[in-house]
Amino acid sequence: MTDTSLAQLSNQAVYSAMAVLTLAMLAYALYLARIAPGHADDASQEAVRERRLVTAGNATDADQDGPVEPAAPDAAQTGGPGDAEPRGARQAAGVGWALTLLGTALLVAGVGLRAAEVHRWPLGNMYEFALVGAMFTLLGFIGWSTRRDLRWLGLFVVTPVLLTLGAAVVVWYTDASELMPSLKSYWLAIHVTVATMTVAVFTIGAALGVLYLVQDRLEAGGGARRSFMARLPSARALERLTYAAHVVAFPMWTFTVIAGAIWARQAWGSYWNWDPKEVWSFVIWTVYAAYLHARATTGWKRQNAVWIALAGFVCVILNFAVVNVYFVGQHSYSGL
Repeated sequence: MTDTSLAQLSNQAVYSAMAVLTLAMLAYALYLARIAPGHADDASQEAVRERRLVTAGNATDADQDGPVEPAAPDAAQTGGPGDAEPRGARQAAGVGWALTLLGTALLVAGVGLRAAEVHRWPLGNMYEFALVGAMFTLLGFIGWSTRRDLRWLGLFVVTPVLLTLGAAVVVWYTDASELMPSLKSYWLAIHVTVATMTVAVFTIGAALGVLYLVQDRLEAGGGARRSFMARLPSARALERLTYAAHVVAFPMWTFTVIAGAIWARQAWGSYWNWDPKEVWSFVIWTVYAAYLHARATTGWKRQNAVWIALAGFVCVILNFAVVNVYFVGQHSYSGL
């Protein structure tokens, strides 16, 4: 098969993945819409309270004649079937999950075909970075979903992945080309792969951080009761998930910076050259280190710490979408 045929197949796989992931995004949005509590839920909860009062009153009357058996707990109290998701919501989540798996498989195929086309590790320009980063984000989400129920997170992972893929095919697309001499090294597979994996985890952590801040605000104001956020984990749980994601990502980014310095020594003769990419990579490391320090420091509000983490993700975006394109340096290999 010729390189031209491989390029066409890769592009078709990426476009197909985008179409499938768009449907997955809509399915996840429908899932969240259908699990949102409404007036019906309020009425059922009021009926439960009334039944409890009646049961308590009957028990008081019965005490005059003798002891009675305690009433069985209501499903709404135990979190059983009475608190189950609507059938339509479960179906929408199932469709979203299946489409996410299919879209991820298509994207993996697109990346693999691109690698076969260029005859190297597909991380030589902005287009390839975006494809691989989106792929790792989806794989990370799928892997985590096998350990816990993350259907509620699907919309907030698939949407940034779609935005990244859209920018890749519209703005950053470039035909296959030879690598710069400094990039022809096994460190490309090590350093850049770990960097893209780390950005994928940072993306999931940022999505969790935004959800935490929204949930915390709603819980403080009492506005979560009629929102789909009422069916999501509590603010405290979301904050812990945010922290867990960053605890995984930060050592990976530390390795990325160190590996980049080692590669720079081999390619350019110095561990540190104050290149714009090097400087911004260190800025990212510093901001996320500040987040972890603030998170562990007594007296710091968790909300403020999460804002620092989101600032770190803004730095990640600037490093990828601005520094790679507009800053001239030894890392000017965006391919645009």
